[in-house]
Amino acid sequence: MTQNTKLTFKLNSGASIPAVGLGTWQGKPNEVKDAVKYALQHGYRHIDTALNYGTEKEVGQGIRESGVPRDQIWVTTKLDNTWHRRVMEGFEKSLSDLDIDYLDLYLVHFPCSTDPNDASKHLPDWDYIKTWQEMQKLLDTGKVKNIGVSNFQISHLEKLLNDPSCKVVPAVNQIELHPANPSPKLLDFCKSKGIHCTAYSCLGGTIGSAINNSGPLMEEATLIKIAKAHKKSPQQVALMWGLQRGTSIIPKSVTPKRIDSNFDLDGWSLTEAEMKEIDAIKLRFKVVQDGWMPIKVFLGDDE
Repeated sequence: MTQNTKLTFKLNSGASIPAVGLGTWQGKPNEVKDAVKYALQHGYRHIDTALNYGTEKEVGQGIRESGVPRDQIWVTTKLDNTWHRRVMEGFEKSLSDLDIDYLDLYLVHFPCSTDPNDASKHLPDWDYIKTWQEMQKLLDTGKVKNIGVSNFQISHLEKLLNDPSCKVVPAVNQIELHPANPSPKLLDFCKSKGIHCTAYSCLGGTIGSAINNSGPLMEEATLIKIAKAHKKSPQQVALMWGLQRGTSIIPKSVTPKRIDSNFDLDGWSLTEAEMKEIDAIKLRFKVVQDGWMPIKVFLGDDE
């Protein structure tokens, strides 16, 4: 019997990241704390947050109230765009807001160094190469176990990995991945470099939907057909597809019923034929766009 909720993926650092986690993007006040607490008390061991989300304090509260020992929980958070020139400060702020002693994984949220005094401008003297130089120094503090990136495309990674200052290959690239945005080229590139991929927006939920549970993908005929065959939901099929591609998944929800449903991934799996059927879905869209940033970061080189 498959035990996907106990599954971990080995990173290039030697650490093991839990395959299934809880995302906390777009959570409303007080909802996140309760969601984290509930998820941890019902088996989750991976919690994903970010300075940008404004949820770190509640995530920390949920962790403490859950009663689950800190060393059994994988905590991921991210450096915001406006903090690229202040990596240590941003890192310490996240640690303080979470009220924990260390991070399991710290990510550069986007390959965009936004001017903290003017969000419409990119810093003229700073880019993600310099940011990564500072990220690498964090490993010497003993307060973070793994470092990685998020929303990096192939060209970003090639530039980073080819730079002489890059001494540590990112352990993780957290990217939007779902059947309507499968990004096979980016996934294959990361695998070739030993970079694990975590899938966010893994249910293709629309912006503004805190439960990431609805949208055009969940109405897709192939997912519905396969879900009926397994007596599961289209959401569960999409999550299983993500796991069987070798990516960790962080579906977000704040309701106990859906938190439970997203974790109901043991004892079944998709066949190779079903995986190919989902791979063949023609629907294409991205949940997260880059129009709010001063530079374009989604370059279309991931397909």
